[in-house]
Amino acid sequence: MKRYDLIIVGAGPSGLSAAIEAAKRGMKTIIFDENEKPGGQLFKQIHKFFGSKEHKAKIRGFVIGEQLLKEADEAGVEVKLNATVIGLYQDKEVVVKIGEEICHYKGDSIIIATGAAENMVTFPGWTLPGVIGAGAAQTMMNLHGVKPGQKILMLGSGNVGLVVSFQLLQCGCDVVALVDAAPRVGGYGVHAAKVARTGVPFYLSHTIVKAEGEDKVTGVTIAEVDSSFKFIPGTEKHFDVDTICLAVGLSPMSQLLKMAGCEMEDNPKRGGQVPICDENGRTSIPGIFVAGDVSGIEEASSAMIEGRMAGITAAEYLGYMDKEELDKGMEELDHALNGLRQGMFAPKNRGKKITETEEGIPVSENLLTKGYVADDEIERFPGVTHAKGIHPVIECTQNIPCNPCQDACPKKCISIGENITSLPTVPHAEDCINCGMCVASCSGQAIFLVDEDCGDGTATVTLPYEFLPLPEPGTKGVGLGRSGQPVCQAEVVSVKSLKAFDKTNLLTMRVPKEYAMKARFFKAE
Repeated sequence: MKRYDLIIVGAGPSGLSAAIEAAKRGMKTIIFDENEKPGGQLFKQIHKFFGSKEHKAKIRGFVIGEQLLKEADEAGVEVKLNATVIGLYQDKEVVVKIGEEICHYKGDSIIIATGAAENMVTFPGWTLPGVIGAGAAQTMMNLHGVKPGQKILMLGSGNVGLVVSFQLLQCGCDVVALVDAAPRVGGYGVHAAKVARTGVPFYLSHTIVKAEGEDKVTGVTIAEVDSSFKFIPGTEKHFDVDTICLAVGLSPMSQLLKMAGCEMEDNPKRGGQVPICDENGRTSIPGIFVAGDVSGIEEASSAMIEGRMAGITAAEYLGYMDKEELDKGMEELDHALNGLRQGMFAPKNRGKKITETEEGIPVSENLLTKGYVADDEIERFPGVTHAKGIHPVIECTQNIPCNPCQDACPKKCISIGENITSLPTVPHAEDCINCGMCVASCSGQAIFLVDEDCGDGTATVTLPYEFLPLPEPGTKGVGLGRSGQPVCQAEVVSVKSLKAFDKTNLLTMRVPKEYAMKARFFKAE
């Protein structure tokens, strides 16, 4: 039986982060993962992360995954793939199925970082081919280059549903509707807004009545629900689709911890059946630790920090670092993690109805119920500015932990302030040099560069654009408003694609000047 200082189950963001910290302290570390590639969800995440520099903000998920793998390799971490852990027993014995062989390993400490599994909902026809999880759709698109379908309905308006809907559009799929039984959008408003302005309609307080088809999905019927989530007769709506995507939450994969005898609890706020653990990831069994979604559903940025916490805690447990060093490291990590747990979407605010921003500004009800900020609401937010010449317009309307725009502007036109969740302001709009770095750096694609009056009756709007093929200058089309509806004629002036923009192209379109503050997306004719 092989023995290791530390055995980690799961080579996702938390597991890799834990392994790096432990191995750097001299621990002999091995990671087991059932997949053929390490990195977990990171390699499906082609969008840019939120947060700050310490959270790897404005870096795409798959790039973060590559960075973690390189660090783990340099630290000497051993990674076993296609290795399914089927047992965790007393005295920290781990049983692993590798191919057709059953292997036994002994760990002086164990970190469980198995992540979470997609939830499902049942309805007539839910077992038909064509009904898939949003994570499965991401895997097909971003790992294997396969379109999940052509016409797709998305169920679920949390961040996963919103992000995957946008990626489906990038893949060339037609997202016919985004549906949620809840009365309000569950994910970040900036994610909802970038989906809505492409023309995808939101149906809140709606859910699926049935999937249609004999041997595969050919259509779907939805209906409105009341406050008790019962169908309201006469509200049915039909869509011709070949795919139904489900983004209805995640459940921690905590079975190994239960098998090991760790104290568990049912905690809906953390996603379901989770281990009872402290802030460092210690479970009720000495030497067994947890990190990431297995201990409570959060974003990948939080999972990486929790992994680092568990890694150094395991190192201190086995004497590879002293208590003083642990406390110092934990103080820094606590600060980073607390930064991500602030704002409207903080764990402490789950289930609460937030009516005002931290600045005392009424939230956009239209954003919550339709997916976009209405034209008569947008002016109330501090990032929406007016100035002569080209200037930033920041349509960030919720307190989320993110500040890359502040660092991106070389002229310091944009300010978040000390609080990472504060709404951005543009105190020096007139100093804008039209470099476009703020537009490219915004993880929520919520920044535009606008020249409200070009002097000839037109205006220009520069927007983030991540679709192929890129339109050529001179391409004529329509400018879509925040709702995704056509508002005016538009013509492409330029498309900038620089290495510094990291694949976020800057499309500049010319529109009639009265639509400078309304046109937010370009659609070719």
